[in-house]
Amino acid sequence: MGIAFTAIDFETANGFRGSPCAVGLTKVRDGRIVEEASWLMRPPVGHDHFDSRNMAIHGISSAMVQDAPRFGDLFPEIGGFIGGDVLVAHNAAFDLGVIRSALEVSSLPGPAWDYACTVVLSRRSYSLPSYSLPFVAEAAGVPLLNHHDAVEDARACAGIMIDIAGRFDAASVEEVLEIHSLPLSRTEQYAPGVDELSKATRTALVRGSAPTGWSGWPEEGANPAPNPRADPRHPLYGQTVVFTGTLGIPRPQAKERVAGLGAQPASSVTRRTTVLVVGDGFVASDLRHGRVTGKARRALDLRERGHAIDVLSEAQFLQLTEGP
Repeated sequence: MGIAFTAIDFETANGFRGSPCAVGLTKVRDGRIVEEASWLMRPPVGHDHFDSRNMAIHGISSAMVQDAPRFGDLFPEIGGFIGGDVLVAHNAAFDLGVIRSALEVSSLPGPAWDYACTVVLSRRSYSLPSYSLPFVAEAAGVPLLNHHDAVEDARACAGIMIDIAGRFDAASVEEVLEIHSLPLSRTEQYAPGVDELSKATRTALVRGSAPTGWSGWPEEGANPAPNPRADPRHPLYGQTVVFTGTLGIPRPQAKERVAGLGAQPASSVTRRTTVLVVGDGFVASDLRHGRVTGKARRALDLRERGHAIDVLSEAQFLQLTEGP
């Protein structure tokens, strides 16, 4: 028997990860895709506003989901499709976090699932200018034509895991992880009123449900030291991260965020830089068309000299850090 799992991808309506508006699922058996499912959905009540930056990414609007079921109504079907499979996602912490936060604000219980992240695995399996899904999918031989369509993203993620397993002659997700000296991750079951709310949900409840809009960088800010107690399995752990351009949150806040995840923020691109986050509407395809900032050009120049630097867009950064 070959590798078996279910790949999953969510799109969200706003910066709170508990606002799913679409999901795609791809089931793999014996190293082949055998079944797929996708749904549009209304996010949980009170968290169902659509921010302009999210709509610009995936093209889904409130009008498109006005007659769709809520996340809570669809969750039994989503769970039924997954069954007892290991879940696989590109930046799995985000997608599993979507499920947890959406369950929390819907006051619904959820099961435990084991999962693996193809961002983490792709960094150890390919040498690329960006580990965003389109770049990795192309390297895996499964080009992604409609990025941010949930089921196409799930299909691409499945293709990446299949390709990595094939490269290392692995017969299961667990074996792929073992070859790369990585543990199988697990999200625990959730019981409303019993288990503590996640940090993302607590923050969203304190902040309220109004759209946040865009904000510029008031200052470069200090470069805080990385959190020594951060989870070493996170894709940004141990990285040196530089920001350029304008994101949806202030740059000092972004630096605090990556430091909390065990990364070292920095103010300029050097040979120590391993990740560059580019704002101002940058998408991964801009790397091919030359629309990059001075720092991004410096990063690409260093890559050509053999230095491994991953270039991320704002959307990829926000997902890696689990939303604003």
